[in-house]
Amino acid sequence: MAKSLYETLEVNENASAEEIKKAYRKLARKYHPDVNKEAGAEDKFKEINAAYEVLSNLEKKQQYDQYGDLMFGGQHFQDFARSQGSNVDLDEILRQMFGQSGGFGSSGFSRGGFGGFGGFSEPDLDTNAQITIPFDVSILGGKQHISLNSDSFDVKIPEGIEDGQKIRAKGKGKSYQGQKGDLILKINVAKSPEYTREGDTLTKYFDVPLKTALFGGKIEIKTIHKDITLKVPQNTKQNQKFRVKELGVLNRKTGTRGDLYLKANIVLPKLEDLDSELVKMLEAKLPEK
Repeated sequence: MAKSLYETLEVNENASAEEIKKAYRKLARKYHPDVNKEAGAEDKFKEINAAYEVLSNLEKKQQYDQYGDLMFGGQHFQDFARSQGSNVDLDEILRQMFGQSGGFGSSGFSRGGFGGFGGFSEPDLDTNAQITIPFDVSILGGKQHISLNSDSFDVKIPEGIEDGQKIRAKGKGKSYQGQKGDLILKINVAKSPEYTREGDTLTKYFDVPLKTALFGGKIEIKTIHKDITLKVPQNTKQNQKFRVKELGVLNRKTGTRGDLYLKANIVLPKLEDLDSELVKMLEAKLPEK
């Protein structure tokens, strides 16, 4: 059974009260915020104090020796402490946890750890995390390599996943007595410089030379799924939309794919690139409105 409070004070589980006190004083001096200005020193100091709060008290120590890190939902004490946030009184949290009348045995433990500092029958071994994936991976799906808690592995990203959705990686959570929890990943999708997404619909601008906009023609366009040839009619206007069926986003519920809308961006030539006679004619002949 893991007992990470002893690790926090850098002593073994059989350490005497005097050895625990000696280790505490040594570490407290080392990580005191007035002495140690390194990043994380203050958090470490709080964890040391909290660990000593438990292990220096005979009743609390006996309670902890019985249940170990199950009291922190199966987490290492450091992970539990830092998950509470920097503005939380860690000593007070432990006092509430260990101050329950009858200890943990009277009410039994409930799944999910302490949820209000009740008890539990088994630890919650699932781990929550979040990753940011490229926009094209969210549309096309694929694999995303991640590193977590000294473990490195690939996660399969389903086609069409939306920003904020969650996926589950089996067996990649915390471990306890031969059991493994899952990793719950919240997906953040990076912005695309080309596309906007609304539900299953994608929208993208494409450049249209002035000549093609006026007289019509064909334009080669690279889309996220494949290259296409778009027929542009005469007198195409700025922001005019062209619908391309089933080149949008896969709807994971219905299995159908949305559409792609292409918006025309009329590209005007530079006057210095035009023939001087043509420039004069255009200036004279083009309508004012």
